[in-house]
Amino acid sequence: MARWRNRPEGSTWGDFGQDDRMGRLNLVGPDQVRKGVAEVRDGVTFCLSLPLNLPGGAVLNPNRLPPVLRPTLRSGAIGFNCDMMIAFPGASDVMCDDLVVLHTQYSTQWDAFGHAGSHFDADGDGTAERVFYNGWRAGTDVVGPDDLELAGIRSLGRVDGATEGTASTSNAGPVDISHMARHGVQGRAVLVDLEAHFGTERTLVGYEALSRVLDADDVVVEPGDLLVLHTGFTRLLAAQHGKPDPDSLDVCAVLDGADPDLQNWIRDSGVAAIAADNYAVEAFPPDHELQDEPALPLHELCLFRLGVHLGELWWISDLAAHLRAAGRSRFLLTAPPLRLPGAVGSPVTPIATV
Repeated sequence: MARWRNRPEGSTWGDFGQDDRMGRLNLVGPDQVRKGVAEVRDGVTFCLSLPLNLPGGAVLNPNRLPPVLRPTLRSGAIGFNCDMMIAFPGASDVMCDDLVVLHTQYSTQWDAFGHAGSHFDADGDGTAERVFYNGWRAGTDVVGPDDLELAGIRSLGRVDGATEGTASTSNAGPVDISHMARHGVQGRAVLVDLEAHFGTERTLVGYEALSRVLDADDVVVEPGDLLVLHTGFTRLLAAQHGKPDPDSLDVCAVLDGADPDLQNWIRDSGVAAIAADNYAVEAFPPDHELQDEPALPLHELCLFRLGVHLGELWWISDLAAHLRAAGRSRFLLTAPPLRLPGAVGSPVTPIATV
């Protein structure tokens, strides 16, 4: 039996196969990689990731916490500055090993398709189901616990049979981040420098404003390109040294995810993924009372309908300054997520090569 009979209007469901898990990354093949490599002229690389302990605290999202590092154990001893002689008498080595508790979307990240689904009547029976990109189902394909004690950071200390907080309790399966990792993320990227046109004042950018920027900077976006948006947000965020002031974060450009013309442009442009240096790519939280509509319309469009991954909180200002000085907008982007089965997001250390 087919997984869905109806697909959302304007979606790509089924375009890349009934069981597709890659979405528009299907457009990023050898030709796009070669196009990206052709943009390498200076041999200069830029790291596009924040330190993963930034933004600091939980101001941007109270549900996402900074990473926690702990040493492992080695032969019953603390495995940090640990003399190997405890296991191998006569050894002169001193070893360090550690573990990390990591919220996958705390800092510089990719969103998997499993990050945002929707209530949609995929069966055509008049009843909306909870579904994700290409009709993958909540509860069947995308599974999580029913018990609150099996969710959140406190659940790590729960004793579950013979294990203590070591068993995974959620799995996004066909819409997890590991499929993006397996495909690889490398190809031609196009930078749109919103800060250069709007400064760092809070600015809602719809299609009309975006098209003016594209025309002014002679930026051309083609199918299969990786779209990167520079707003300056993470530069202002990093300047607060891990102690962000909540009253200072309503700044910089954000896409107007509810603008139908912008949605049509994203759909028609054929972009394979979109990354930005702000919190959610689009404006969030919503500024009006919702009436059977998504709180994050661009997430719904990209992750649920089109199969377009979203990247957030990237570090882009250094790259943007270099490209603007050189009169360029294109570069080679290499940005694979962690190959972490089950996860709905991943930290990423993107590298731009110009």
